[in-house]
Amino acid sequence: MPTITKKAVSAGPTVKKKKKRISVAAAKDKGRRLQKRLLELIGELLNVPYGPDEDLASRPMGQSGTDIRISPKLLKRFPYSIECKNQEKWSVIQWVKQAKENQKPDTEWLLCMSKNHHDDVVLMTVEHFFDLLKRIHNAEKTKNKKL
Repeated sequence: MPTITKKAVSAGPTVKKKKKRISVAAAKDKGRRLQKRLLELIGELLNVPYGPDEDLASRPMGQSGTDIRISPKLLKRFPYSIECKNQEKWSVIQWVKQAKENQKPDTEWLLCMSKNHHDDVVLMTVEHFFDLLKRIHNAEKTKNKKL
């Protein structure tokens, strides 16, 4: 005699809730917040003012080029072409490509990324990172010799 088994009864199809998309205006404002934070940090580091008519400024959303506009004079002190991304879904490979495409001559590209409830992150090449460490190390050696 065959064995009869009960089949599990489904309550119906599983319904996935759609995540609410952020509005374009809110997304641009979110991006501006990261740009403003970087302007403040760079301005403090170099002891320079920042703003629309200064050597250090935020590029308006939608314009091509680096997200932080740095004058040629200031690029000598801070030689970076900066791309900012403040998004929940990260597309790092595409962003690195964009940072390289917007890279100005005689600068290093720098990708600054942020996401809600996480630390801000900076991405650069390994070679440049270790070059910075060498410079710091050499500066410390020189400083210690003078003492």
